[in-house]
Amino acid sequence: MKKSIENKSTGTHPLNRFVTREALAFHLGIKSDNIYKISCWRYVIHVVGKGKSRFVSYADMPPILGVEEPRKADFAKWRKRIKTRKQKYVPKFWSEFYVKKIEESNSIQTLLKWENLVKQCKSLISLEGIQKIENALAQEKSRLEKISH
Repeated sequence: MKKSIENKSTGTHPLNRFVTREALAFHLGIKSDNIYKISCWRYVIHVVGKGKSRFVSYADMPPILGVEEPRKADFAKWRKRIKTRKQKYVPKFWSEFYVKKIEESNSIQTLLKWENLVKQCKSLISLEGIQKIENALAQEKSRLEKISH
């Protein structure tokens, strides 16, 4: 079956640039191979996968590298989503997602970019999540420094 990300809206959502198959898989707790179709609608993302059909808020998606950096307006949307969910922080999967991305880093430069992005979002992530990310950063820095020497 064709696995695609479609944009079905006439106007794109500002957080659309952070929508990835991998982040959605983390959010839904399934393997990315089990996602068959992602449709980006005006206000929500529709995800169809193995035994699942779910609507996901754009504000649940963590910022990523390779697209425009988060803006003030993006943080306002994330904070509004946190408040709507009656929580203090973004979903727990954000920190798990970042730990995985950090562990996949194949250069110090990429690692530093992830570190910078996480620093920008630090206020949105729980203290426990930040601790996990910082531990992963320290381990990967050590590993990559050994490889480069």
